[in-house]
Amino acid sequence: MEYRDYYQVLGVGRDSSTQEIKKAYRALARKYHPDVNPDDKRAEERFKEINEAYEVLGDPEKRKKYDQLGANWQQWQRAGGDPSSFDWDPWRTAGRPAGVRVEYGDLGDLFGGGGGFSDFFQSIFGGMGGSPRRQERSRRGQDYEHPVEITLHEAYQGTTRLLKLGDRRIEVKIPAGVRTGSRVRIRGEGGPGAAGGAKGNLYLTVKVAADPVFQREGDDLRRKVALDLYTAVLGGEAQVATLKGAAVLKIPPETQTGRTFRLRGQGMPKLKNPEEHGDLYAEIDVRIPTNLTNEEKTLFGKLASLNHD
Repeated sequence: MEYRDYYQVLGVGRDSSTQEIKKAYRALARKYHPDVNPDDKRAEERFKEINEAYEVLGDPEKRKKYDQLGANWQQWQRAGGDPSSFDWDPWRTAGRPAGVRVEYGDLGDLFGGGGGFSDFFQSIFGGMGGSPRRQERSRRGQDYEHPVEITLHEAYQGTTRLLKLGDRRIEVKIPAGVRTGSRVRIRGEGGPGAAGGAKGNLYLTVKVAADPVFQREGDDLRRKVALDLYTAVLGGEAQVATLKGAAVLKIPPETQTGRTFRLRGQGMPKLKNPEEHGDLYAEIDVRIPTNLTNEEKTLFGKLASLNHD
């Protein structure tokens, strides 16, 4: 039987705290979960290893026993002992341990009988089969997370995504007003519960992609508005494209580059009250005319001479 280095499996040190171990486990479990890597046998095997390692290192009693075994094993190797002749008998236990805590769904449910645990685990900490399963407390299934990226326009209007869950496809509604970091809950689509417990939930973790025109600040939006020199000097009106549609902005005479106007209610809808909106801040960018005719240059020359008089 081959010794398994559970610390190496989770990528943590032997002096790592319980929280550090749990954090490493959760990150790896999300990365290699079968729902995220469908039909990927290597990811499935990695997921099994990760759960097995956390089943031991996440339990203080099992971890203590494992650390003692590891020290004994290393001492045996340093002394030149043949790994194949190591005496495992003092470490063996029989029967399944009570309260198996695999957090990303029961491995037995995910991978069939045996739960995917190695011979090493079953021999040292008790197999998944063998003696009758002990009574377990009802426990709700693990929640899953899945990233999804949407555009700013989709965040403004609300959108949907089609997800494949096993052999099923479900349409998920993403509400208007979501922002990066928002989580959309799909009830009952997470991991299976234990001992009759309810299934967990699936959460879509939203990322709103950067937009080439609008910059988002909470529920407010900012954008630049190009303005011709003549309207900037004499005043007038400018068309401003918003996520809702075109708006008219009144420009006072002698408007300078950088001046900002607020368009009330033209920002993002508020997530919990989509009837309310933030504001849009339009920053003026005065454009100098190019490709002037000789007549236009003459007129600008006269204007310049008037300003110097």
